[in-house]
Amino acid sequence: MLDTSRPGAPGVGEETFRTTVRRLESAQKGATGAPAYSRFVNRRLGRLLAAAAFHAGLTPNAVTGLSAACTGAGIVALALVPPSLSAGLLVAGLLVLGYALDSADGQLARLRGGGSPAGEWLDHMVDSLKIASLHLALLVGLYRFEPVERGPWLLVPLGFSVVSVVLFFGTLLNESLRAQHGVPTRAARTAGRPSVLRSLVVAPTDYGVLCLAFALLGAPVVFLTVYGALAVATAGYLGLAVVKWYAEMEGMPA
Repeated sequence: MLDTSRPGAPGVGEETFRTTVRRLESAQKGATGAPAYSRFVNRRLGRLLAAAAFHAGLTPNAVTGLSAACTGAGIVALALVPPSLSAGLLVAGLLVLGYALDSADGQLARLRGGGSPAGEWLDHMVDSLKIASLHLALLVGLYRFEPVERGPWLLVPLGFSVVSVVLFFGTLLNESLRAQHGVPTRAARTAGRPSVLRSLVVAPTDYGVLCLAFALLGAPVVFLTVYGALAVATAGYLGLAVVKWYAEMEGMPA
C-alpha cells in the first residue's frame, strides 16, 4: 500500500545508500498488524528497493509500473507455461519481486517527501488487477496442462479468487467508511501496538506466503494441497472478519 507520510528527506546526493535505508527504517511506522511475511520480509525487501530507486532517480509511479510488470509476467507465466520446477521458481520469483516493489513505491514516496492521490490510485488499481487475475490464471494453467485430473480441484482457484477479491474490497471499504464517519482507521488503531503473535496467526492469509507457494508448482499434488489450505485459511479469516466488520459498522454514528 502507498505510504504518504512525509519524513522530510534530503536530496539524493546528500547521503549514502546505507544512510537512506537507515532513515527509511527509522521513519517507518504502521503495518504492525500485518501478516508475518509482509511485515518482516516484504517490507524490508521493499525498503532496499526503495532506497535503490531513490538513488536511481525513479519516481514512485515508475516503481509501481515495475511492480505491475513483474507481477503481470508471473501471472501470464502461470497461465501459459507448463507446470515444472523451473516454472514454479520463475512464477514465485516474479511474484515475490512484484510484491516487494509494491512495498517499495510507497516507501520511495516517503523519501521524496510524500505521495499523491494519483499515485495512490495507481497503486490500488494495480493491486486490484493482480488480485482479480492471479487465481484465474492458475485455473487456466490447470485446465490447459492437466497436472492433476480435472475435477473438484478446478473449483479451488475459483473460490480463492472470490474470497481474495471480497477481502481486498472489504478492507478498502472499511477504511473509507471509518474515515468518512470520523472513526479511527485500522492503521491509526494499530500504530504503536506491535503484535508478533497476530502477525504469525494470520500468516496463512498473507499474499507473500501465497507467492512463495507457487515455487511448489513442479509438484502439483503438494502445491494444490498447500494452495487449498491457504484458500481455506483465507476464507475462514474472511468469515470471521465479516462478522466483526458488520458489528463495527452497526456501531458507527449515522
